[in-house]
Amino acid sequence: MRYWRTPLDIQQVKIPKGEIHLIVDRCKGCEFCVEFCPRDVLRMSSEFNTKGYHYPEVVEAGNCVECDLCEVICPDFAIFCLPAEEDDSTQKPEEAADGVS
Repeated sequence: MRYWRTPLDIQQVKIPKGEIHLIVDRCKGCEFCVEFCPRDVLRMSSEFNTKGYHYPEVVEAGNCVECDLCEVICPDFAIFCLPAEEDDSTQKPEEAADGVS
């Protein structure tokens, strides 16, 4: 039997990583970003911004998969996500096997 697609190789699947950036002074503390984050990357800070609201803070930066839900749900455009830069120390499995860096 011939398949119309090839199965995924779990060793080659790359999970995206993101960096969350906050514009603290724009935040009004609605907590939408905290509630809708599927990976629980954010929580509300105990500190206040210049408007007098609690703002979110990043607590689990390594769990961010750049889904951009926080960016889409924010009514004040106070949060955005960018792709995280890759480390040079991490190699793909085929590069490590070949010894090519």
